[in-house]
Amino acid sequence: MTRNQRIPLITLCSFFLLGGTGCKKDERGGVPLTPLDISINVNNPSYIDLSVPGGWLYLSGGSQGLIVYRASNDEFVALDRHCPYQPTELCRVVVDESEIQARDTTCCHSSFLITDGSVLEGPAALNLQRYNTSFNGTILRIYN
Repeated sequence: MTRNQRIPLITLCSFFLLGGTGCKKDERGGVPLTPLDISINVNNPSYIDLSVPGGWLYLSGGSQGLIVYRASNDEFVALDRHCPYQPTELCRVVVDESEIQARDTTCCHSSFLITDGSVLEGPAALNLQRYNTSFNGTILRIYN
């Protein structure tokens, strides 16, 4: 191997070594991480709005409260109401009359789908914080 052939090989090896241990950040943007682990019985009359797919309701928990949406008979979506745009402002989204969008028109000026938390209108670039859910047919657990 000539000197000119070794230089690209050394450069390539250095790139992979530095890339694997580089300046990786574990910081997350958006809302502050808030511990959450709640369980509700969806057959309780207090949660009647979750009895059918397409239903939703607000629950306490998370950073600024939760929107819980029933996507299907056995799938739920739980989203934090804390708008991820300028999170220190503590903007809270509300479900609008369409019952499919959560928005804040006075503070973060953004809207999101309640079916998955994705951004519909900015300036927000990050989706709503989504929490894990599990459902056994009666009890819905929301956790992170």
